[in-house]
Amino acid sequence: MTTAATPTKVNLEEVVPNRKRGGDIRITLSPRTTGCTSGFGGTLTLEPGEYVTEHLHPYSEEFLHVVAGDLEISLDGEKARIGPGDSLLVPIGVRHRLVNSGQEPARVVFHLSPLAPRPELGHVDTEAPLVDGGANPDVGGTR
Repeated sequence: MTTAATPTKVNLEEVVPNRKRGGDIRITLSPRTTGCTSGFGGTLTLEPGEYVTEHLHPYSEEFLHVVAGDLEISLDGEKARIGPGDSLLVPIGVRHRLVNSGQEPARVVFHLSPLAPRPELGHVDTEAPLVDGGANPDVGGTR
């Protein structure tokens, strides 16, 4: 017998921004916030010229959906432009870095799946973070 999970709503304004790797990253749906078990997601806002430092996910694919703005993404060193209405899959293990290359704020919705075995294994920095801090506290929690 399967039991349905109780839907859980998380409002973006209730989430504290994570600025460790650049921009305003807000993880809205995660094991910590909703008890989900298959992945996590949220939003990224980058002001003109801001960027998210290069990193990779050894266990997860990342799905990016650009809502507004013009971005340049580097995937294993190869650059591509993405903009409003574009969706992009970042495969497992691919180094990536996002830069707002436009004149307006950029907004991205993202989702990563599957989860790493432990939160501290889910993200590998390949460029120094902009703000010192430990593991990503937004994703962790019991699974």
